Amino acid sequence: MSSPSEWIAAIDIGGSKIAVTLADASGPRYRLIQPTVKTGTSRAIPEQCLTLLHSLCHQADIHFSKINSIGVSACGPFAFQDNLLGLVAPNLCGGLSNADDLPNDWTFIPLASVLHEQFSQVVIDNDCIAALTAERYFGAAQDEPNCAYVTWSTGIGFGLCVDGHVLRGKHGNAGHAGHMLLSEVSDALCGCGNQGDLEGLISGRNLSQRLQQPLEVIFTAAAQGDPTCLAIAEEAAKWLGRGLYNLITTLDLRCILMGGSVWRHHARLLAPLVEKEIHSRFPAMTEGVVLQSAALGELVADLGALSLVMPESWKADWNARQPWIALSTSTQ
Repeated sequence: MSSPSEWIAAIDIGGSKIAVTLADASGPRYRLIQPTVKTGTSRAIPEQCLTLLHSLCHQADIHFSKINSIGVSACGPFAFQDNLLGLVAPNLCGGLSNADDLPNDWTFIPLASVLHEQFSQVVIDNDCIAALTAERYFGAAQDEPNCAYVTWSTGIGFGLCVDGHVLRGKHGNAGHAGHMLLSEVSDALCGCGNQGDLEGLISGRNLSQRLQQPLEVIFTAAAQGDPTCLAIAEEAAKWLGRGLYNLITTLDLRCILMGGSVWRHHARLLAPLVEKEIHSRFPAMTEGVVLQSAALGELVADLGALSLVMPESWKADWNARQPWIALSTSTQ
């Protein structure tokens, strides 16, 4: 039986997958991934998270009661019900979007209330804010007070930091710039109900549905020179570049860190296209702005969730040793 002095856990809830991670002072040690459940009652997702944690503890031979606190990074938006935080995410709640790929009637996912049934210490943050926090602790934004983390995945999300302060807003929903309206003529429908917002135009879920093909197939073909697919990739990169330009000029950002499955798999194709769109405008605002992939890769939101609850005394040691590298290698 493992007997560390303290265990913490992380849950990362996305539109496509849920990841749970266990860590002690030596670093993140165990990780388990499962597709996000989309059926059942509105408690299905937080109950899935708890089941995964129990399974991971069993796999690691750690008693569930050894977990002292839990950090959660989750796609949003968030809302409150009975003073407890929950999800009103259009990529998860079929009752909000009425989408064919969401066979449920959920309008609110009671995340905090279900997790508090088994944990007293639960800290929940937007997944992009958590990812940004991890990049500021351990990754590419440690010395940058004006930066953003952006995910291009099932949805489009942002974590924003200005003058060294991470922005959260009244309900923790700051950074939902994926719902900024960019086109008045596009029929690109987002799960939130908008037509022509950034997420409706380019997210993995929405764009794939419109094209009736996975973005993985389209962008891979684009990288191989298929002209039709390349035109689609260029159009998607144009919209992302314009969205980033809007944020840069609004917040005077210096560094944009990109993550999410779409970006990670196709950054070589997309990065030059997005950079061209950003830097083709208003040099006084865009000159010197750096666009780069997040240093922490696939584990960025997991490390972000851990960073919400880890003791301060762990951070310097983790930063020096980068113990997550072994975990990343073992879960690929």
